[in-house]
Amino acid sequence: DRQVLGMLAAEMGVDLGVDDLETLHARLGDELDPRADPGRILGDALRKLGDPDRLAATDKYVKLAFPRPGVAYPTPFDVAAIREASDLVVQLSTGGGVHDPFAARLAVLDTAPDSCSLTLGTLNFGDDVFHNPWGFIQDLFLLARERRVVPEFEVFDVGHLWTLRRLLDTHGLPFGEGVHVDLVLGVPGGLPGTPQALMAALAAFPPEVTTWSATGVGRSHLPVMATALAAGGHARVGIEDVTTFARGEKADNVRLVQRAAELATLLQRPAMTPDQARRLLGTR
Repeated sequence: DRQVLGMLAAEMGVDLGVDDLETLHARLGDELDPRADPGRILGDALRKLGDPDRLAATDKYVKLAFPRPGVAYPTPFDVAAIREASDLVVQLSTGGGVHDPFAARLAVLDTAPDSCSLTLGTLNFGDDVFHNPWGFIQDLFLLARERRVVPEFEVFDVGHLWTLRRLLDTHGLPFGEGVHVDLVLGVPGGLPGTPQALMAALAAFPPEVTTWSATGVGRSHLPVMATALAAGGHARVGIEDVTTFARGEKADNVRLVQRAAELATLLQRPAMTPDQARRLLGTR
């Protein structure tokens, strides 16, 4: 279940995985096998999201970001190639697969991304266990600060916010001196994907939290996104979290991002530019 080894975040979070490449392949009428030549198809997807000259992806980056099935974590992840091709804010996941060793998850920071995920606790993740013990949380937090990487604190349950409180009390503020929280709701073993659960988590935020976003897994995606935007938060979208766009329609990231941007605009909270996002998050 490691569709996405890194997340490109600009305006809205965008996750592009192999399944999405297959969807785009069908929609674009391209005869190439997306697993064999993902560069061309991903480039077409990025061009749908903005200026084609500014957002064209390099084949070198794509091959590192989307290895063929069975290929392990790419090392090193080619952040430089992303920066050469675009002005996107680059956030990489340190979660990986539920069985990835801690050393491999820490090694993600060797590639100097702008931001990284930092999950604040262990939880049952479907039939598996997603391990994030206190020692690893501290190691990742301190390494991110040393490397000048802004952490996005992933919260799957309200108790994770007490870990955040403990972390800030023990080690102070992260790099950038802001605290950005991402609520991930609807994962079996965590908070349900409901507006009520989102508001309960929001009420438990430490006062140091400066920005936050939320996503709902599966059918909870839309109500969670609408609640987050209405409550002053931001939205995370992508096929990592939801695989259907509407009843009977398979999701793809192009339409998911477009819908999120349209909803944000309707709520008088239009999407930010990458430069605005950098200032908001305090990245380098």
